[in-house]
This record gives sequence, structure tokens and C-alpha cells, in this order.
Amino acid sequence: MTINSLNLKAQMSKLHLKSKNFRYFIIPVIILFLISMSIYLLSSKKTPTSQTGDFETINYTLPASPAGGKPKTYTLLVADTPAQWEKGLMFFRKLDGVDGMIFIFPDSQYRTFWNKNTLMDLKLLWIQNDKQIGESFLPSIEKSKEIVTVSSPGLANKVIELPANP
Repeated sequence: MTINSLNLKAQMSKLHLKSKNFRYFIIPVIILFLISMSIYLLSSKKTPTSQTGDFETINYTLPASPAGGKPKTYTLLVADTPAQWEKGLMFFRKLDGVDGMIFIFPDSQYRTFWNKNTLMDLKLLWIQNDKQIGESFLPSIEKSKEIVTVSSPGLANKVIELPANP
């Protein structure tokens, strides 16, 4: 054997060891990467467009409006806790199986609602003791491009949010 062939054999042996060590290194790295990407994708899912499972529903009959008309019965999601009041219909793009949401408050106050993270145009019905005292339009944040607030025309202990364009 010549020196060149011995030298070549030694270099090939080193390469073989390096490729073997590389395999032992790269396989765990790939597995770790796949696991971390799976965790990231599962945990960073956007809020679903329909979250009706987070709320109870009721059938609520609103007596005739001040302008007249017939009583109307709605199937509504119920928001009756501070956390639910804060969340409301945020991130909803459509409503599945319900007409809207009713906010039930323990007291009568002037109420103010905003369109933060609201993806649908909404019609708000202001209710005091089961009588409609007013109606407001609240544009989606996508339409208004800025935070918009609307306030009740008087004291209200319930507010109904309905899609403005059902």
C-alpha cells in the first residue's frame, strides 16, 4: 500500500465516523423540531370563528318595540358574568344556530359597548326591564379600522347583540 492510499483510507474512515456521528445528531434535532412545531401550531391556533359552546343559550322574547310591531323571539347566547361581558362576540365571524347574544346585568346603568376584535357589524338593542329603550349600530373593527363605542340612551339591565347583516 502506498502512503496516498493509506492517507485516503484514513480520510474515508474519518468521513464515515463524521457521517455516523452526524446521523446521531441530526435525527434527534429533526424530532425535536417536529415536536416543537406541533406544539406551536396547536397552541397558536386562532380563535375559532364560532364559539357558541362557551355560552349557554336561551330563547328570549322581546315585547313589541317602542316603534310598534310584534313581539320577537330570539335564540341567544347568554353573557351573564364579567368575563363573558368582556368577551361578548369578539372574534365571531358568524353565528351558528343562534340569533345573537344577550348581556344580562345585575343592575341598571348606562351601558357602553365597543367593537374591539368584533368581526361582524352588530345591531344593539338596549333593554330595561324587558322593554326595548333604543337601538344602535356598531360597525366591525374591520370596517371602521378604529375602536368605536356606542352607549345606551338610558339605563339598561340587558343588551342584545344581533348581526346587523344576517
